[in-house]
Amino acid sequence: MSKPRVSDGRQESEMTDISRQGDNTPVAGLRRPVNEMSRVLKTTPVHIASDLSGGAIAQWSHDAFHEVVKPMTDHVIMTYVGTVQRLERRNGNSIVAGTARDGTVTIIPAGSMSRWDIYRSMDIIQLYLPQATLERVAREADIITPHDLVERTTYPDLVTSRLLVSAADTVEGNEALDNLFRQQLSDLFATRMLSAHTGQPPAHHPALGGLSPAALRRAIERLRSDSDADVSLAALASDSRLSRFHFCRAFKESTGLSPHNWLRRYRLEQAIIMLRDPNNSVAQIAAALGYSSQTAFAAAFRKLTGETPSDWRRRAR
Repeated sequence: MSKPRVSDGRQESEMTDISRQGDNTPVAGLRRPVNEMSRVLKTTPVHIASDLSGGAIAQWSHDAFHEVVKPMTDHVIMTYVGTVQRLERRNGNSIVAGTARDGTVTIIPAGSMSRWDIYRSMDIIQLYLPQATLERVAREADIITPHDLVERTTYPDLVTSRLLVSAADTVEGNEALDNLFRQQLSDLFATRMLSAHTGQPPAHHPALGGLSPAALRRAIERLRSDSDADVSLAALASDSRLSRFHFCRAFKESTGLSPHNWLRRYRLEQAIIMLRDPNNSVAQIAAALGYSSQTAFAAAFRKLTGETPSDWRRRAR
């Protein structure tokens, strides 16, 4: 499995802002995950992206360590990249040993404390999932009394592991797209945790059906809006009078795409239209479509088409 790329400068700036936060939290005695992991790992994240609800995903490259991880405000879900090694986790008199490798995950529930013994350096990706997000998704998915998350150590879960690796490499340097992606991501991981890591049978969600024609039209109008501030799952769901959970399911039923992927495709179509006009420079197109830089736009365009905007323009002439 390839190592996720380091993000662009805008995300590195966001990382710095978060890493400088103090340890004061709304919950006495609990520490913010990024602060606690920075203390334990004695480094800062290679990459971090956060959403407005307080969740975040971080990529770390760290050395061996033998430390106590103090209780944290959020649930931590992590996977391992390109390593195979034994590790130990101690909680009181209980010792759990496991092998960190691609395709395994470790879950540290919020408020949990344990000592870790990691004997060699490794690369990891961590998701920080607020309890409030888990509870909201449980309500929206009609899980009346969700069980607590189960502590896991190097537990085989290829689905969650691949989601984490993919998520760490998806930020594109476009504020509207990246925010929408992170909002969907937090709900997706909450759904996955509730179905696979709470010690209860997976929840089965009957098909909701698609959005009504009027609701679909309103959603598409909002996604096409020139104002990035209008593009959020909360606003899209509110327009349709649905929860975020059910809106995403209904929107995909209607279009075959998630809201994030629909917006990515729409902006690609807009980019192609603009590239056909030789008077539009690539830098101008990047700015018009909301990308933080020409480089970020070119990388996103190539990811979807297999070629850079300049190469596409030359071929299309």
